[in-house]
Amino acid sequence: MNSWISAKKIDARRYTCAYCNSFVGSSEGYYCEGTTLKIYICPNCNNPTFTASMHSQVPAPASGNSVKNVPKLVSDLYEEARKCMSVNAFTSSVLACRKLLMNIAVSQGADESKSFLYYVEYLSGKGYVPPNGRHWVDHIRKKGNEATHEIQLMKNEDAEELLIFSEMLLKFIYEFPAKIPTLPS
Repeated sequence: MNSWISAKKIDARRYTCAYCNSFVGSSEGYYCEGTTLKIYICPNCNNPTFTASMHSQVPAPASGNSVKNVPKLVSDLYEEARKCMSVNAFTSSVLACRKLLMNIAVSQGADESKSFLYYVEYLSGKGYVPPNGRHWVDHIRKKGNEATHEIQLMKNEDAEELLIFSEMLLKFIYEFPAKIPTLPS
């Protein structure tokens, strides 16, 4: 039976800490005798990161990028979708991206408690979806429906593409307009 051994010095590793989002180098932590398993301790926030090889990390840094000037409720949901990706919870990330469309629509003036199709059409009809972007919004709807109503689990590729589009949509609606000062009337 393998046992964990505390070590002041283990093979140094540079990584982005999923807890504090700092790029760090650590050589302190623990290793499991007879395996490649290691636990590194972030020198910035003191949280643990588990590795099984030089290419694995749990938790991994959140996928995508933070987006500025997003209302808190919408931002929190987007960050949740990103964090789901970091622990391989791809179905949960897809579901969060689907829900994100509804929250964006409501934050832009859509009525609450409507059908999901209503929110998709609202975003498209009011110009919140960029040109040629309607099929992406519909893709999020369809993937979200698969995640909700079918037995199969979503894959990394499914969640990654939805997260990328969600990030772009948030930048298009919130971040980019906030970069240009409002001109006086």
